[in-house]
Amino acid sequence: MSELLIAPVVLLLGLLGVAVVSDLRSHRIPNLLVLLGLVLGLVGQTWAAGFIGLGHSLLGMLIGFGIFLPMYAVGGMAAGDVKLMAMAGAFLTPHDALWAAFFSLIAGGVCGLLIVLVQGQALQTLGRYWLMLRARAYFPPHAAEVAGKPFPYSVAVLLGTLASVFWLTLGH
Repeated sequence: MSELLIAPVVLLLGLLGVAVVSDLRSHRIPNLLVLLGLVLGLVGQTWAAGFIGLGHSLLGMLIGFGIFLPMYAVGGMAAGDVKLMAMAGAFLTPHDALWAAFFSLIAGGVCGLLIVLVQGQALQTLGRYWLMLRARAYFPPHAAEVAGKPFPYSVAVLLGTLASVFWLTLGH
């Protein structure tokens, strides 16, 4: 993480913050915001480290995209969330992008768990998962079950990227 300068990190976190606000308000992440972030990440990395920086940015982008893409494919998240993680990866080295995606997935799980707990549906959700384990089959959530409703995953991407920046800054 020593390769990251403070200005690109602040810029990335600012872009993610704008995405969160948009996601909370309209359940959409603007493509223009993601495109702007991709360009800024690619240009910034290239300016800072030349072709090596460009390579890091491209690989970081592909890692963020590639890790989240399967969850989009199975309906676990929206396309905007996948593109947002790719954008975050464009600001990072491949190693750092991997950590950011990892922490974002953890943050998403924690956010989902908190939503289920706050809505008072923990037993209902656990019961459905227990049935799925026993039957070795997928049972979709009921219409009234909060576990079946999308939540703004941009929050998890912001939290995960923020956690990875601080984790990696500490030298881990």
